[in-house]
Amino acid sequence: MLDPVKTISIFQKTPDPKFYKAGETIFEVGQVAVAMFGIIEGEVDILVHDKIVETLSKGDIFGQGALVHDDSIRSSTAIAKTDCQLAYLQRLQFLFAVQETPEFAIEVMRSYSNRLRHIRETL
Repeated sequence: MLDPVKTISIFQKTPDPKFYKAGETIFEVGQVAVAMFGIIEGEVDILVHDKIVETLSKGDIFGQGALVHDDSIRSSTAIAKTDCQLAYLQRLQFLFAVQETPEFAIEVMRSYSNRLRHIRETL
């Protein structure tokens, strides 16, 4: 099983991390997904139906759901709670990481499953 540090290390192989200021929208419901994210620094709020369902922090990953599903449409909104530095994987990089590091695939599925369970409990 990968730990959060190893998970983020996979993301950090991508050049040019993205920076977001507190309050800035990272993605919104309905947008086409082009990447999933790993938090290097900062905190991110995940919203469903305009309600914060989770606050993520350093080492957490998010946005993977739309890359796993065929429709690739975002089902949540992500907003930087604090200033953030985010690593990201686009779809082809994600598929390569899954192929090269099967444990990464397990960690992505675990994170996604835990998030869905938490959202169901919150709503």
